[in-house]
Amino acid sequence: MSVDIKVENLSVVFGTVKQQEEALKLIDEGFSPEEIKKKTGATVANKNVNFEIEKNELFVIVGLSGSGKSTFIRTLNLLNKPTRGSISIGGQDITKLNKEELRNFRRKEVSMIFQHFGLFSHRNVLENVQYPLEIQGVEKDLMHKKALEAIETVGLKGWEYSMINELSGGMRQRVGLARALTNDPKLLLMDEPYSALDPLIRRDMQNELLSLEEQGDDRTIVFITHDMNEAFRMGDRIALMKDGEVVQIGTFTDFFKHPANDYVRDFIADVDRSRILKVRSVMKKVKNALSPSASIEEALEFMEHKEIDSVYVTDDKNMLLGVVLKEDALNTKNKTIKTLINDKTYQPVLRNSYIKDVLKDLKESDHDIPVTDSKGRLRGVLGYDDVIDALAE
Repeated sequence: MSVDIKVENLSVVFGTVKQQEEALKLIDEGFSPEEIKKKTGATVANKNVNFEIEKNELFVIVGLSGSGKSTFIRTLNLLNKPTRGSISIGGQDITKLNKEELRNFRRKEVSMIFQHFGLFSHRNVLENVQYPLEIQGVEKDLMHKKALEAIETVGLKGWEYSMINELSGGMRQRVGLARALTNDPKLLLMDEPYSALDPLIRRDMQNELLSLEEQGDDRTIVFITHDMNEAFRMGDRIALMKDGEVVQIGTFTDFFKHPANDYVRDFIADVDRSRILKVRSVMKKVKNALSPSASIEEALEFMEHKEIDSVYVTDDKNMLLGVVLKEDALNTKNKTIKTLINDKTYQPVLRNSYIKDVLKDLKESDHDIPVTDSKGRLRGVLGYDDVIDALAE
């Protein structure tokens, strides 16, 4: 996957210009945010944050209140401006955008959902959802069509003309999600969107987002939460923040097999792995995929180099076409691997499946299993030993 968001040396300091300058010097000298507050009066919300988010990734940032996670997500659309550092989105440093460029970026490229829904009580569901298109000046019929599509996508068909005060909390959150989807954003920012919901509705909304993420063709999601169970249930990768800094970034397996320090160990101690462990949390990245136009020689060389007996084949949209076995490649007279693709040998599992639902098939398999999303795109590979290790750690 390609990098979609790259954050480098990002610090956000609240205070006067002089306070900010003094605070940055103290950051470089290794002082803590608390010490800097006492010395300068400035508040260090984010401190030397560095990481990359891949295209189409559901990236979760988790941390306690005051950890800097909400401040950070607001920098991704410059609601909070970095005091120092850069944010590259789609290869463009957004900190260098002028006012008009920033306005267009916010209107067309990014949408944000807050914990408090921010809906207009005097407007019905349809009018709320089409509001982002309204301020863009989109033609009325098209605006209406897109809003209705977004409403149906989040499961609110039939509620288009209901007023906001007629809806439950979960339904209101769905309206907020629909509104965020109307302009088909490439980047969706979600700041603790489900923390005010009761547990059952919260689980429904988590599943709703995962379903939407599966269906999306080209969307990166950054999701903020204070709940580690939610983080592991939702995220492709997770970043844990403390005191404005990133303590650790990784997958479910990374956190449990290689916790960075005692703080991480304490933070994940109460995670109920049996309830939240999904295929996506344990799967490994695919390192052995070729296109159907690859030559037999390329395939054999690839398998020899990787010391594997088969190779996955994907098209230009990363759709899993099947596998090519080494023995077939050795015994063919064809020039490319296209005619050797076998779509029956390795049956894939869906990455949003719970481990408990695929464990039997995995145990009975003599090979790792490919993992796809609901559209059939290859997203990873799952091994039985990986699952046992994740459950046993």
